[in-house]
Amino acid sequence: MRREALYFAVRNRKLVGGLAVVVVFLLAGLVGPLLVGDPLAYVGPPAAAPSGEYPLGTTTFGQDVLAQLLHGLRATFLVGTVAALIAGVIGMLVGFTGGYRGGLVDEVLNMITNIVLVLPVLAVLMIIAAYLQVRDVLVQAVIIGLFSWPWVARAIRAQTFSLRAREFVDLARLSGMPVRRIVFREIAPNMASYLFMVFILLFGGSVLFAATLDFIGLGPTDGISLGLMLNHAKQWSAMNLGMWWWFVPPGLAITAIVGAMYVMNVGLDEVFNPKLRET
Repeated sequence: MRREALYFAVRNRKLVGGLAVVVVFLLAGLVGPLLVGDPLAYVGPPAAAPSGEYPLGTTTFGQDVLAQLLHGLRATFLVGTVAALIAGVIGMLVGFTGGYRGGLVDEVLNMITNIVLVLPVLAVLMIIAAYLQVRDVLVQAVIIGLFSWPWVARAIRAQTFSLRAREFVDLARLSGMPVRRIVFREIAPNMASYLFMVFILLFGGSVLFAATLDFIGLGPTDGISLGLMLNHAKQWSAMNLGMWWWFVPPGLAITAIVGAMYVMNVGLDEVFNPKLRET
């Protein structure tokens, strides 16, 4: 099955194309900051257009836009990864436990899930971020992750309900295997492809949430991000001044990363679903 999935994966243009875009931006975010200086340092003439010395120009304060973009990419991937992992772990624990146990345990977990699910997430994130005196990328990622898991839990719970009645699960139960091992050795592996696709969706959603908070001024107070670049460009009238190099690159980077992740998700769906595969 792994060979079959790999065979169709390398031939799926959506998956390969989306992955290529993500890898390019990821490498830029990992390696780029090592090659440029402090993104907040005043290094050049104010409001300079792109040139050989400053490929993406400078801000109205003489800050290198390319340096800010590269450091912002690192922050974007950090937020997306950490938030997706936190939300994924909570969602899996709640979904697997409720779906397998059932009964009162499932009812309590489902009630908690529904409460968090109906909360206006963006409003809650705005309130929490506004009251934090010092905000950094990791704190932002943790906050986003703690409020992004309910739909994951509901989806995994439904899948677990279906799988727990299968024969291989009954055999594992009759053999005396502990519940934890049944869930993570028998049920979870059969949902591996689905869980990977869930992580991609969580990553893209976390990036958008972070960019929204940054854009409205509730982003990191001790660093730089793509959303903060857009916020600073808006705050200092970059569009009115015709300084397109300040707001276009971060906007395109956010769009490209999130778009590529969703294209990858469509490609993975075609790989794992035989009815959708491109022959």
